[in-house]
Amino acid sequence: MPDQPVDGAVGAVGTDGAGRPLGGFGTSGPAFDGPAAPGRVCDGLSAPGRPFDAVDSVVGLARTLRAAGVGATPDRVHTTVAALVSLDAASRDDVYWAGRVTLCANHDDLERYDRVFAAYFGDRPGSVQRRRVLHRPQLRLVAADGPNPGRDDGQEETSTQSASAAASAVEVLRHRDIAALSGAERDQLRLLLARLSLSGETRRSRRRRPATRGPVDCGRTVRAWLQAGGEPTRLHRQRAVQRPRRVVLLVDVSGSMDLYADALLRFAHAAARRGQAPTEVFALGTRLSRVTREMRHRDPDQAMAAVAEALPDAGGGTRLGVLLKEFLDRWGQRGLARGAVVVILSDGWERGEPELLGEQVARLGRLSHRVVWSNPRKAAPGFAPVAGGMAAALPHVDDFVEGHSLAALEHLAAVVLGRAHSSTHAPAANRRMLVG
Repeated sequence: MPDQPVDGAVGAVGTDGAGRPLGGFGTSGPAFDGPAAPGRVCDGLSAPGRPFDAVDSVVGLARTLRAAGVGATPDRVHTTVAALVSLDAASRDDVYWAGRVTLCANHDDLERYDRVFAAYFGDRPGSVQRRRVLHRPQLRLVAADGPNPGRDDGQEETSTQSASAAASAVEVLRHRDIAALSGAERDQLRLLLARLSLSGETRRSRRRRPATRGPVDCGRTVRAWLQAGGEPTRLHRQRAVQRPRRVVLLVDVSGSMDLYADALLRFAHAAARRGQAPTEVFALGTRLSRVTREMRHRDPDQAMAAVAEALPDAGGGTRLGVLLKEFLDRWGQRGLARGAVVVILSDGWERGEPELLGEQVARLGRLSHRVVWSNPRKAAPGFAPVAGGMAAALPHVDDFVEGHSLAALEHLAAVVLGRAHSSTHAPAANRRMLVG
């Protein structure tokens, strides 16, 4: 076999700036021209020299062959590697014949393959070594001041105990009453509230999408038939798109709710920012305030500052019946409450007439999909909804839940989503029969 590359392919295209073949190990010494006859044993690839990886070498050989005009496609490279699994990758004969059989497609490729193989491996190929297996690191929970590599077993065990203690502290905080938290605990509660999300239960929209099951999509089916020349084809089907219902939050910021107002507003901010459903937020003080725009700030502290500027009446008295009537007249009747999940976060202490509050909650129930009332006082020992406002509104409420802790607010989010129910149900199902 001649020693020079065909058309200068390997010498020009398949070499680097120093004249070395791409991926090879030098060309000093006589070029390898393949086995001269059957049974000829060539020098093995296990000769002393720089070690190399068998897979990388085959890939580099195929890259050099493509530069020389041989169609060494990736699937042929895979076949070569698979063949070397059954052969001896450290034998030069086995590597040569495995590549010759799998990488060449015609007679012209054979001559180029011989010259590229000789230029690529030369006479000092080195020895083959197995590819090193990389093990993925395993993640585990450690404390904030996690163990260093230099720590002994006792220190690592102490860190594990610290992580367990921190998780236990968070679990205890989840069930504590918000009104009894210290300043540091309230700061930690704010971080946990920012991670909550709130979405309304799904509803069937008027939009439809293609599906494998469901009613027949007549339009798509007829168009497919026309494209087929009038020949009947398979029936195309569709299904209704499920969308989350709108969520409307009415947060009581009166003086009786002063210890819970900040946490409930932050819960509303998380619902407006992280929830998948469109969310509206209203504050109930001495007057009704829509604070949905203020809740759009990404940072919770900035959102609370914007809400504080919009609520100069926070901490005063409240008239739930009058404010609820104003909400229904201005927004709810016009569509904001229609089909929505309305959540009232209040203790139900009413300064006005309880009968008015009962009438407006009943009206709200007829417009909305569900009415959920979250009362922070519900968890108090011996609580009974006997106050005038709460007693008048409760018969028209679908779900009556607690709202005094982080765990209670998480349960509230599950109730709004329709994945959980409160232990106390009002006879609001009767009104469903009246409205059809």
